[in-house]
Amino acid sequence: MKKRVKIFSIILISILILIFLLFLIRAFSHTEVDDVTPAIPCNQELLKKVDVLWVIPNFQEYDISKNQAWCKQIKNLNKTIGLHGFSHNYREFEGELKEQELNQAINEFYMCFGYKPTMFKPPQLKLSKQNKELLGNYNLTLKYRFNQATHKVYHCNDSGMLPNNFINIF
Repeated sequence: MKKRVKIFSIILISILILIFLLFLIRAFSHTEVDDVTPAIPCNQELLKKVDVLWVIPNFQEYDISKNQAWCKQIKNLNKTIGLHGFSHNYREFEGELKEQELNQAINEFYMCFGYKPTMFKPPQLKLSKQNKELLGNYNLTLKYRFNQATHKVYHCNDSGMLPNNFINIF
């Protein structure tokens, strides 16, 4: 009986230490915001506060390059900008992706910001093995679940699994 209590105590303490370490990592690492696009209102203070912006190049069939004033505003924030899917359809990178769609997303990003993206994060963090290989052909650094766990990641429309207010705390 004492051995069980000791093992349980060790496991509990280990879990608490891991949670505390994760809290510290998230507190001191860079911050990010998902779902940046002209079609989704985003708090300007949030955009100024974070370090990385994850941009959707074609949300609701609206290409970001059509709004050059918005592109200039986002670029002038002097943030790291990454590609966040193509149209942000539900699990769009979990199914079969056509290379043409990825080329179109990269081209929209380029026409908006004047350079090609170097980072990619799949919407809803869903990515098939085939699409992961395809992204590798484009030399895009993949930011995925580990990145999401170790950084504070907000959402422009506050629609993530956890509300932005909670992310502020943890």
